[in-house]
Amino acid sequence: MKRRLLPLWAVLGAGILATGAGILSPETSQSSGNAMKLASVPERTLAGIFPAAAVGATVFLKENTDGTDDGVAKLLGGLEGVSFYKRGNAPGLIGPEDVVLIKINSQWAERGGTNTDLLKSLIQYIVNHPDGFRGEVIIADNGQSMFGSQRTGGSLDWDNTNSKDRTQSAQDVADFFERQGKKVSGVLWDKLTRTRVGEFDSRDTNDGFVVEDGALSTGLVVSYAKFTTKYGTRVSFKKGIWDGSRYDSEKLKVINAPVLKSHGQYQVTGAMKSYMGTPSNSLTNMAPHNSVGRGGMGSQMANTRFPVLNILDMIWITPEGGPGSSYARAVQKNMIAASTDPVALDYWASKNVLIPAAQAAGNRRAVSMDPDGTEPGSFGYWLRLSMAELQKANIPATMDEGSITLRRIP
Repeated sequence: MKRRLLPLWAVLGAGILATGAGILSPETSQSSGNAMKLASVPERTLAGIFPAAAVGATVFLKENTDGTDDGVAKLLGGLEGVSFYKRGNAPGLIGPEDVVLIKINSQWAERGGTNTDLLKSLIQYIVNHPDGFRGEVIIADNGQSMFGSQRTGGSLDWDNTNSKDRTQSAQDVADFFERQGKKVSGVLWDKLTRTRVGEFDSRDTNDGFVVEDGALSTGLVVSYAKFTTKYGTRVSFKKGIWDGSRYDSEKLKVINAPVLKSHGQYQVTGAMKSYMGTPSNSLTNMAPHNSVGRGGMGSQMANTRFPVLNILDMIWITPEGGPGSSYARAVQKNMIAASTDPVALDYWASKNVLIPAAQAAGNRRAVSMDPDGTEPGSFGYWLRLSMAELQKANIPATMDEGSITLRRIP
């Protein structure tokens, strides 16, 4: 059954969330120049995540697209340095037998979640693999079973969705491909987020969240989903695909696909903030949400599974009052961007898309969205700390504007 939207936009947007006071959502979640010179990256760090050739500070941008057209296909087909499709021994991101987990934003209805037209086009591109796609696609997110449009967390089946057809939910997209005989499913981690489990290799076959011992320097307690899909595939978000005796880490590929919007407490929801939808707040005393401002999402990425690609939905953005967004509050930009570097992607998008829109909307908090900000409480402050966490794990990331190359896809 689809979930209906409560009439909370005016209260949450203009009051609690816009001021940053009171209860704030831990919502899952955001130039030209010379290319970044990469440091040496140990193979063990990135093996099974993406080929070394794919790493870089290039932002690929497709404009004048609404997700229903061929914009996503052109964007992914225009990636330079590595092919989206992995074929044989050639470098590539997605192989024909991979399990692809698309991490979306699902906590909010209307324009607060990832555009489902974009999602549908992305899955279509995956299953159109030239060698024939025999793998599986999982649409997933953890709305933390709290806050959100109904104050009960996320949903993959909202009645009012971010799409041209405002009834097309993420679950509808999964069902569309399943009817075509494709292994595509939606897994709402909210349903698992209060259940602590062990890993498959500890003989625990239950669905839930694995919680590691102790807190990191950012305050994050690492936790992640472990579950079995409707097709019988056993997935550990951190360790990979379990075959009954071993994990295949390289077979599990994550595509991080959030929507760009403002955030009442953490200023910007983008690629980094999106990873708030991968740990469990409930099992860790809100440690993930409280760690965001200290770089915790960088810790989460580095200590679980780094995405092979980040795709930022900027078809409709929310320049004020986020992370929830009504249809009326959103601003249409008809843009989609992608990068293997989530920090560079957030830097470019916040500076060149979200802030100008926030200023035009009269958002007095636009200055706090500045990725160059250095004061605590600014987006730039915690984005820089997140970048440092990735770099500590030998994962290249940059906020140097001169090291971010923009490639416009015709």
